[in-house]
Amino acid sequence: MTPAPRDRPVVRLFATPSFVRLWAAGGIGTAMRWVETLVTGVFTYEVTGSAFIVAVVLMTRSLPMLLGGALAGVLAESQDRRHMLLAFILSSLLSTAAVAGLMLAGQLAVWHLAVNGFLGGLAYAVDMATRRRMVLESAETRDIASAVAIDTMTGSATRMLGPLAGGLLYDLLGLAPAFLIACAGHAVALMLVLRVAHAQEIRPMVSPRRLLAEIVDAWRVAWRIPALAVVLGVTAVTNIFAFSYSSVLPALGASLFGAGPVGIGLLAAAEPAGAMLAGLAMALLGRAPLKPAAMAGGSAAFLVGMMLMVAAPNITVAWLLLAVGGLGTAVFASLQTALVILHAPPEARSRVLGLTTTCIGLGPIGVLTMGALADSVGAAAAVLGMAVCGLLGLVAALRFAARQA
Repeated sequence: MTPAPRDRPVVRLFATPSFVRLWAAGGIGTAMRWVETLVTGVFTYEVTGSAFIVAVVLMTRSLPMLLGGALAGVLAESQDRRHMLLAFILSSLLSTAAVAGLMLAGQLAVWHLAVNGFLGGLAYAVDMATRRRMVLESAETRDIASAVAIDTMTGSATRMLGPLAGGLLYDLLGLAPAFLIACAGHAVALMLVLRVAHAQEIRPMVSPRRLLAEIVDAWRVAWRIPALAVVLGVTAVTNIFAFSYSSVLPALGASLFGAGPVGIGLLAAAEPAGAMLAGLAMALLGRAPLKPAAMAGGSAAFLVGMMLMVAAPNITVAWLLLAVGGLGTAVFASLQTALVILHAPPEARSRVLGLTTTCIGLGPIGVLTMGALADSVGAAAAVLGMAVCGLLGLVAALRFAARQA
């Protein structure tokens, strides 16, 4: 029997005000981050002509996740998650406004963009342990798969639209207007989160001496549970070897296909376009493949797409290959949070999500390596080599998790 419309997971979720506001705030924030990332990369490459310097500047956006992801997880257990989220959205708003002001005044330097990236990265470092956990906990247990799919689909859609918008804005208006629009987007996200009704059980604040012990305890929890070990291992491998490709897109697009800002924006939008379609399908069906092996398989699919993309005869074929690979990243991204919610003890969820953020923060290792390889052997060879290493890393992560079972 076909369920009545009001009994469908998507309908129930969008009838929940807290879910809607947190979902919308996350989508807008992600879009603005990608506008900033694309514009920052293109501007830096035009000024310096170095793929490595572009990689270094973009790396600053990932550093806070590496350095503070686990700490954010601990704090999200003992502090009001909504207040934490608001504070870091506000920091992103002020930082983007400052970059726009510096550009209008003719005083903008590349290092200013690096600082802005770091502050934006702080907001993303707390997102998984705060907003994403709040999104899933605002849903009924039976709707978690749909909630994950909707949030993942939205993240993919905004990762697609953000670079496209960034490329168009930069090409038509320049850097300052792009950052002013990003500033307005952060302001909307701030207002949405201000209206979220949120209640949580707050653990007693640990002393600074206990912070490390809390983080170590979260690692022990994760390594004892194979599904969580897969989440951490696959997340680390994917962010080091797969997602680092975006840092050399300005050089790759220009060298392989003669692409300008709009063409580079289109390439950057390809993977999230595929991920958006896969996320939409999972949301409408109300289910996702909630298995650790599916998460690794999704990552592998994108790595294969990367390998094929560098041999593409033109930018259209390259776009299609990255989009097909994006079907896999949708599965990867949806399970990244869902497996933690389903398998981690409730009292350790934010801490394990914080560790997941730390693994995402390992991305700078890949970004620097990708940038250095691109400068020495070319962007295409760099992407191919990193993809092969990523596939080997996935095999190692699955074998390690299997031994934990």
